[in-house]
Amino acid sequence: MKVGLMGGTFDPIHIGHLVAAECAAETAGLDEVWFMPTNVPPHKDRAPGATPKQRLEMVRLATDGHPKFRTSDIELAKGGISYSVETVSLLKQRYPEHSFYYIIGADMVRYLPKWYKIEELVRMVRFIGLNRPGYEPDLAEADELVRQAVQLAEMPPIDLSSTCIRSRSASALSIRYLVPDRVREYIEVNRIYET
Repeated sequence: MKVGLMGGTFDPIHIGHLVAAECAAETAGLDEVWFMPTNVPPHKDRAPGATPKQRLEMVRLATDGHPKFRTSDIELAKGGISYSVETVSLLKQRYPEHSFYYIIGADMVRYLPKWYKIEELVRMVRFIGLNRPGYEPDLAEADELVRQAVQLAEMPPIDLSSTCIRSRSASALSIRYLVPDRVREYIEVNRIYET
């Protein structure tokens, strides 16, 4: 089975994440895409606005009903800083028959050479780099091993971020159509991003 991995804080998950997963699945012929909310991301300083339990629930609400999308709590259950190499190693132990593809945005492609234990990671997983507005995938600094591990994929330009959604929500502005309806309702009922 070919499985795409979508990591992120998902604070909150939004339509850009879902479109990215759909495009990656189409481009690479993935059987499933697993959404894995991070516990503590190594590249972000700010603590998430939603609790880990709330972020996981929002991912479940967003992916429920899609035939290929699954929710995984592997990084939340593991605890600590979420390093991709550790997560993929754990997944390969649990699912040795699966082939894993790590889905990342174009903005992250250029930082791949700086990822923690990247040489070890590219031996276990391939990467699908999705185009994102304002970013050109650039692997000029990467060695051949990293360059060969990345497959680029096109997606419609959606200039949307979780930061934007949190800001709109905190300002009592509508987030309808930016997140799935069930996620919007969950945010509103639980008053997650209100100031």
